[in-house]
Amino acid sequence: MIGSALRDGLSSFLAIISLAVLVGQVVVLVDAAMRREDAYRAAGKLTKPGWLIILTVAIAANLILGLLFTIIGVVVAMVYWVDVRPALKEVSGGNRKSGSNQGPYGPW
Repeated sequence: MIGSALRDGLSSFLAIISLAVLVGQVVVLVDAAMRREDAYRAAGKLTKPGWLIILTVAIAANLILGLLFTIIGVVVAMVYWVDVRPALKEVSGGNRKSGSNQGPYGPW
């Protein structure tokens, strides 16, 4: 009885984690899709279609093939988020963390 409850709780926890990973991957895919193609070239990164294909395949593999591909998909999404996205923001002028008094809607 306790083993069954523990197993059910673990299954629920893993389902929540899998859903969170899937949502995160979709957010990364949408971010990649919204960036300009020329920004990828200017940042010296893989092309926009290349990243869109990799991220889409990672999501599909996560949904179809399970845990191992979930881990691979998380790594792919993290590489985009921490390496490619900041480089794209830098070449696109999207980095607003400079010391100026410029807010997202003009000076404040």
